[in-house]
Order: sequence, then C-alpha cells, then structure tokens
Amino acid sequence: MKELFSIGPIHIYFFGLMIAVGIISGIFFSSWMGKRKGVNEDTILNAVICVVISGIVGARLFYIIFYNPTYYIANPSEIFSIDEGGLSVHGGIAVALIVGYIYSVKTRVSFLKLADILVVAVALAQGIGRVGCDVFGKVMTKVMPWGINIDGSILHPTQMYEFVLDYLLFVFLWRKSEKQKYQGQILINYIIGFAVIRGIVELFRNNPIIYGAFSISHLLSLLLIIIGIIAYLYLRKNEKYRINESEGTKTSIYMFILIYVVLVTVSSLIYYIVQG
Repeated sequence: MKELFSIGPIHIYFFGLMIAVGIISGIFFSSWMGKRKGVNEDTILNAVICVVISGIVGARLFYIIFYNPTYYIANPSEIFSIDEGGLSVHGGIAVALIVGYIYSVKTRVSFLKLADILVVAVALAQGIGRVGCDVFGKVMTKVMPWGINIDGSILHPTQMYEFVLDYLLFVFLWRKSEKQKYQGQILINYIIGFAVIRGIVELFRNNPIIYGAFSISHLLSLLLIIIGIIAYLYLRKNEKYRINESEGTKTSIYMFILIYVVLVTVSSLIYYIVQG
C-alpha cells in the first residue's frame, strides 16, 4: 500500500485514508437520507457500524475462502494481515446483509426500508474507497492515455474504472430512491448494479480464472445477479411491499449530473496525483 506519511510508529496509507473518507461520507449521506425517509438517526448510525464491521470481516473471510485458501491454511498468522490487502467486496456485501437483517429484527425496523437507504451510501463509500486502492489491472495491450505506469509497465487503472462506475450507480440509486415503487427496490438495484460493475472491471484485473476469461469474481457476481432477479420477481408482485411515490421535493436531473461530474473529476485528480 502507498504510504502518505508517518508520525512515529503511526503510518497513514492512501487506501486506508480513502476508506475512512468513504465511510464518513457514507455516514453523513445515509443520516441525511434517513431523515427524509423517516428513519431515526441513531438507528442509521448503529446500522452503519454493524454494516462496516461485518462488511470488513465478511470481505476478508470470502477472500481467504475463495481466492487463496491454500496460502492461508499454510500461513494462518497472515489471516489477520488486512493491511497487506486481500478483501472480497462480494463477501463484505453478503455478510453485511445478513448482519443488517439481524439488526433490523432486533430493533424492529423494516430491513428493506433500512437497506434501501444504506445501499445508496454504500455505493458512494465504495467509489471513494476505490480511489485509494493500489491493486492495479492487467498490462494494456494497446497503450491508452489513461493507463498508469507501474515499474515501467502501462497498466489498466481498474480502480478508476470502478469508482467511475460506482459513482454512476450512486447517483442512479439516489435518483431511483426518489421515485421508489416498492420496498427493496433500491437494494435489488444495488445488488445487480454492483455485480455488473464488478463483472466489467474484472475483465481488466488479474484474479484466479475458472474458465476462459471467467474468474471467481465473475462467478460471485453472477450469483448476486441471480439472487437479485429472484428478489425482484418476488417483491415487485407482492402488494404488501408496494409503496406510494413520495410527494416530496425531487432533485433535479441536472444536479445529479453535476454531482457525478464533480465526484469523478475530483477523484480522478486525486488518483493520478497520488498513484501516478
């Protein structure tokens, strides 16, 4: 990981800093959206804490199980070395959803309503966090202007591909939440949208291959898409999950475009200044 600076024994890494910025941004955004949706701020904050912790644990466990199990069986002491990388976002999402559901049951808050709020903030946080990731992609067969030079090789800046798409998912989910037709709609859109994004970005990354260009990450993404489609077919037709479209103030499409352009521009500048 790229170290930005250190203060005595304390080392500040670019990835860790951007993850922290992403989490803080997600907290503020979900709290704001929660107020608009009538969900208590404490409920949102407690849910965010559960999601963040369980997401990190789940991401680490899935990486160990699906990506490099033999290495960690031989080196069990490395299991907790998260600072050296090795997280599966698919696993983070899966475990966070399970823990989020348990939290909603214990607090008697609608899981779908809570999830519909949080996943918008998650998409934003993921985009910001990716700016600091230093797991680069494959060598470019045809060098493009946006390629990044690492040790003399021009690589695909897959982190940039991902945060550009994550921000697009973020504004899409935000806009969709203002025209929501049934509970769980935003959650389903997030699950399918995230899986498609990872499937696209995975084409430019180096991960264990199952067959041809089909990697383990593709398999996990495909499973998420199938789950999302099944949930969509169930929730969309079930009248008890249907909601009336809010009559509140709607955000202008031009504001969404502006927010997207600002996020991509600022993130790209930071990315190339630090990583380049």
